[in-house]
Amino acid sequence: MPLASGALGIECAAAELILLPQRAAYVPADRSLLVADLHIGKAVSFRRLGVPVPGGTTAESLAMLSAALTASGAQRIVFLGDFLHSARARAPGTLQALYQWRQRHPAITLTLVRGNHDRHAGDPPAALGIEVVEEPFALGALRLVHDPLAPASSGYALAGHLHPCVHLAGRAHDRLRLPCFHFGKRVGVLPAFGAFTGMHPIRREDGDRVYAIAGSHVRSV
Repeated sequence: MPLASGALGIECAAAELILLPQRAAYVPADRSLLVADLHIGKAVSFRRLGVPVPGGTTAESLAMLSAALTASGAQRIVFLGDFLHSARARAPGTLQALYQWRQRHPAITLTLVRGNHDRHAGDPPAALGIEVVEEPFALGALRLVHDPLAPASSGYALAGHLHPCVHLAGRAHDRLRLPCFHFGKRVGVLPAFGAFTGMHPIRREDGDRVYAIAGSHVRSV
């Protein structure tokens, strides 16, 4: 398939994988979009605890999810864990935004590989039509998990959980922190997708491949 603007195609476990600037990866052979760490309702969860944080993050995340579907032409989304941030994320406004998004994409198959936050938040509302499975979830030669340390008996694992980023040095001691895709020998980690998620610097080892998201482009670094 032709690459969407700013995307980058790589080979992963003998399969084609397209890395999108929308912080998602697309598997053309299965027409599946892989999304890690959406953390829907994280901001409202903090506000319910009395912490002043920005609003509108759920709408921002769902808009980017729609953009990733448009860019890839995917027929399925597999969420690599942490769909809802917590039980407090089930605020009426947050759930309404999710229902409206689902109504705009009724034909898309949705699968959630349970992550650590999902176990506390509970499964998504049944009205969203999301199949919920335990890790690892097989997708061809790939094994989809949330935790990079989750055991996978065979195949290359793709995970979330770590919210990876890379630091790039610029002029005059400037440093830029960018979300990234980090592929090791046996496990690849996707960037956190949600609009209100933190990032953690990767530990790069010899032979690792790292692809940073710089604005609207994915670049090897």
